Amino acid sequence: MSGIKNLLYFVLKILFGLCAIPVLCNGQTSLNLTNYVNPFIGTAPLTNPEIIGYTPPEGWRVWAGLTYPGAALPNGMVQLSPVTKFGSGSGYQYEDSVIIAFTHTNKGQWNLCNIPVLPVTGNVNPEHFGSHYDHDSETAHPGCYQVFLKDYNINVKLTVTPHCGFHLYHFPKGVDKEIVFDLEKANNHVKNWNIHQDGVRAISGYQNTGQTIYFYATFNQDISDINQLSNGNDTISIVHINSDDPDQTVEMRIGLSFVSTENAKENLQREVSGRSFENIERKASQTWEKLLEHIQVSGGTLKERKLFYTSLYRAFLWPELRSDANGEYRDVKGNVIRSVNFNYYTLPSLWDTYRNKLILMQMLEPEVTRDVIKSLIDRGEKTGFIPTFFFGDPACVFIEGAYLRGLRGFNVKEAYRLMINNATLAGGTRPYIEEYMKKGYVSTPEVEHPRVETKAKAGVASTLEYAYADYAIARLAKALGDGYGFKRFMKRSENYKNVFDPTTGFMRGRLANGKWVTPFNPQQPYYEYMYREANAWQSTFYVPQDVQGLIDLFGSKKRFEAKLDSLFSLHWDPGYIARNISCFVGQYCQGNQPDHNFPFLYYFVGEQQKTQKILNCIMTNLYGIGKQGLALPGMDDAGEMSSWYVFNAMGFYPFSPADTYYLVTVPVFDKVKLKLKGHPSFVIKRQGGGTKIEGITLNGEKLKSLRIYHRQIERGGLLRIEAYSF
Repeated sequence: MSGIKNLLYFVLKILFGLCAIPVLCNGQTSLNLTNYVNPFIGTAPLTNPEIIGYTPPEGWRVWAGLTYPGAALPNGMVQLSPVTKFGSGSGYQYEDSVIIAFTHTNKGQWNLCNIPVLPVTGNVNPEHFGSHYDHDSETAHPGCYQVFLKDYNINVKLTVTPHCGFHLYHFPKGVDKEIVFDLEKANNHVKNWNIHQDGVRAISGYQNTGQTIYFYATFNQDISDINQLSNGNDTISIVHINSDDPDQTVEMRIGLSFVSTENAKENLQREVSGRSFENIERKASQTWEKLLEHIQVSGGTLKERKLFYTSLYRAFLWPELRSDANGEYRDVKGNVIRSVNFNYYTLPSLWDTYRNKLILMQMLEPEVTRDVIKSLIDRGEKTGFIPTFFFGDPACVFIEGAYLRGLRGFNVKEAYRLMINNATLAGGTRPYIEEYMKKGYVSTPEVEHPRVETKAKAGVASTLEYAYADYAIARLAKALGDGYGFKRFMKRSENYKNVFDPTTGFMRGRLANGKWVTPFNPQQPYYEYMYREANAWQSTFYVPQDVQGLIDLFGSKKRFEAKLDSLFSLHWDPGYIARNISCFVGQYCQGNQPDHNFPFLYYFVGEQQKTQKILNCIMTNLYGIGKQGLALPGMDDAGEMSSWYVFNAMGFYPFSPADTYYLVTVPVFDKVKLKLKGHPSFVIKRQGGGTKIEGITLNGEKLKSLRIYHRQIERGGLLRIEAYSF
C-alpha cells in the first residue's frame, strides 16, 4: 500500500509540479538551506502525558507550536495557509483530515485567518463544505504550499509576494469551476464583509474583524457571476468561472491592503501582474534562501539541521508588514498616513519575543528592526505611550537593547521620552503604575481559594517586569547623558527585592497592607493572580538585570545553587494543569516563555556544565517530538520558541536582552558561520562534544569569561569553544 502512495505522490509531482528548488538569479543553485525547512514542524499535537507533564483533559489540545504550514515571506503582509478549524490558533491542525479554507493572514495565535477561500465543484452546502486530504499529497516549502483536495479532485498550489497571494487551482475536466469566499469566517468575530464583481475577470471586497482587510483579485478566466448561498445561519459567496473556458487551471491573484480596495489593487499590479506562478514561487524561495544563508552550519544530525533552519525560518514570520507598496498605512488612530522613510509593521509580540527573537531579528534584519521601532514610536507619539503586548513593558527593553547594540536611524530621544511616560504616567502602558511607584511593588488582592484561572493584578510578575524595564530605561538614560534618569530608574530596578519572601525563598504576592499572601503554594500555576502564566518557581528567578543581587537574597552562591537544583529536579505535580504550561524539567517549563533564561543562572555560580546538560536535554528531547516528530514543547509565540533553539544551537544566548553580552554555550554544530549585514563573518568552532567548557578563544586570544559582546560578533573572527568533559 505504501508503494501505491509513493507512486501517487511521484505522479502528482510530475503532473502538477510541487514546491521548487531555490535557484539564484544567475542560474546557479544556492546552498539549498530552504530544503532543511519543514513548515509542518509545530503543527502536530502533543499527546504524551510523560512529555506534557500531566494528562490533558478529554478534548483538550495542548498548545504545541500552533504554527502554520502555508506560504509566507519574511515579515510580509500575506500568509496564505490552509485552515482545518477556525479558532484553533493558526487554524491548521496536522491531525485533522478536512481543509475548509485557505486564508491570507496568520500569526499562529487566535486572531487573523482572514479572507477564507476554497475551490470547489458541484453543489455546496454553506454549513458544511471542505475537502478531505492526506499528508501524502501535501507539501510545503518556504514560500510555497501544495495540497490535493480529494473530495473535489483539485490540486492547489499557493505562493506569495509581500502584499499578495497567488492561487493555482487545477480542476478536473468537465466540472463547474467554482471558488467559495467564506467571508463570515475568521479567527476573530466578523463584523461585516462585502464582495462584488469588478469587470469580467476581477472581484473586490473587504472583511471587518475590528480592523478592515481589503482585497482585490483577478483571474486568468472570465467570471460568469457571483452568487450568495445561505441556509439562514451561514452565508457564502461563490465565484463561478465561465464554463465555456476549457482551461482546467484557474489562476487567482489577490492583493491585500489594510487601507483600501484601491491600494489592494495597486499592490496587486505592482507585485504580481504579468508574472507567472513559477516566477513568484522561485522569487519567494530565493528570498528565504538569502535570509537563511546568514547562518551556515556544519555537522550535527539531519534532524538537528532541520530543526535549526525550520526554527530560523519561523523566527522571521512576525511582525508583519502593514504599509502598502505606495507607503500608505492606517495608524493607531485609524488615519491613513503615507510614509516615505519607513515601512509600518504590526505590534510585535513583545512579551514573548523581546527575550531572544527580536535580538535575532536585529542581527539578520536590521532594516526591519529599525522600521518596527519607528512603528512603535509612531504609535507612541499618537497615544502618549509606547504600547506593550500582552503584559509588562518589554518595548523599553527591546528599543534600549537595540540602541546599545548599535542600531541607529530612529529617533531615540523621542523613544526615551515615551519610555518615561510608560514608567511614570497612569492610564498608559503599565497598569497600577502609581501603586508601583509609591510602594515599590504591585500588590495582590486577597482572594479566597484562588484557582488557575483567577484573574487579578499578577502583582509579582508585574513588579518583576516593571523593574526590568526600569533597568532598560536607566541604561538608555546613561547612554543619552541623563544622569538623573539613570540614578532614578536604576534604583527602581531593585524593586524586585520588595516581592522576595526570605522565609520561603520565593517571589511571593504581597497584599496592599504589605503582608504576604496566605496560604502560599509555590507549585500552583496561575494565569494572572500573583504570577503571569507561571507559578512561583517559574517566576522567582526573573531578575536578569541583577543576578548577584538575587543571589545575595538567598544568602550565598551555595544556597542559590541548591535552589536552582530544586527548580530543575522537583517533579511537576500532574494535578496542576494550565493549558499553556507544559513540558517540564523539574519545575522549569520549556512550554512557555517566563523562565526561558533560567537554565543559564548556573553560570553565575560557576556551574556552566549544569546549564549545558539542561540545554542538551531540552534540545534533544523537547523539539521535534511526537509520533511524526512535528510537535514543539509549547506555543511558538511568533518565533520565541524557535529563536530559543537557534541561539542555543549556535552556541550563545542573550541572557539579558537589555544588555549587550551573550553567554557562550556548547553549540550543537561543529561549525557555525554567522554573517551579519555590513560586517565580516563571525565563525564559531566547537572542539569536543562535552558539556563543560574548558576554554574559549576569540581570534586566538583566550577570553577570561564565558561572555561575548555584540560588538565582538560584529567585528567578525573565530570563536573557538573547547568542551571535552562530560
